[in-house]
Amino acid sequence: MLTDERKDKIIQLLRKNTIVKSQTLIQLLNASESTIRRDLKEMEEDGLLKRVHGGAKLNQNLSLEFSVTEKKMINIEQKQAIAKLAVAQIEENDVVYLDAGTTTSEMIPLMMNKTIRVVTNAPRHAATLAEMGIPTMILGGDIKLSTNAVLGTAAIQQLRQLRLNKAFIGINAIDANFGFTTPDVEEAMVKRTAIECSEEVFMVADHTKFNKATFCKVASIESATILTDKLPRDLKEEFKNTLIKEIPTHDLHTHP
Repeated sequence: MLTDERKDKIIQLLRKNTIVKSQTLIQLLNASESTIRRDLKEMEEDGLLKRVHGGAKLNQNLSLEFSVTEKKMINIEQKQAIAKLAVAQIEENDVVYLDAGTTTSEMIPLMMNKTIRVVTNAPRHAATLAEMGIPTMILGGDIKLSTNAVLGTAAIQQLRQLRLNKAFIGINAIDANFGFTTPDVEEAMVKRTAIECSEEVFMVADHTKFNKATFCKVASIESATILTDKLPRDLKEEFKNTLIKEIPTHDLHTHP
């Protein structure tokens, strides 16, 4: 088993059990004690877990993810302004990928008069788009109820057969060095596949997502243009070589 595969398995076990003993990992992963010790040390240095006597426990912040309902209540005005900026990037006859998420959901009402085709992994997005008369393809697979996202091998295989003009991806965290990250491995895989199949990629994220990292890397910082309400002033230098579009100040009535 490759090192990255072992580390993924360790995180999966920790997410189920919170604390896992080293001896359990040695048996389940068919690895030596020294290998497991090294993996846990490296993962602790990366901030993924905390070693405890005889094992490890999960760094809870990295796996924490709000539900769709909770996310809808956060930074609503900023998300609506980012959605307006995102829709402005769409051209007539584009084939657009719309990722599951609350910011991408704010884009949908603004698409009413667009002659486009949409591919999405969000059942709620698909239902609304269909009601609006916009040609829509929904990916098949298992639905993650907390985020209303279709995930899994079937969704990824379906995506790989498509060519997309533009992809709009919701993201949990953005770090200048580590790139774009999300807490869920399966969500990361679907997002990554959509990026690979698209000619142009836009990450939609408000200012609170910057200078953070969660468990699973989606893509490098160079892989997409970031659409945001504003880049925090103290990060201007750190992100100076990153493609970022900020919303015009007159599109926001308040500035958090």
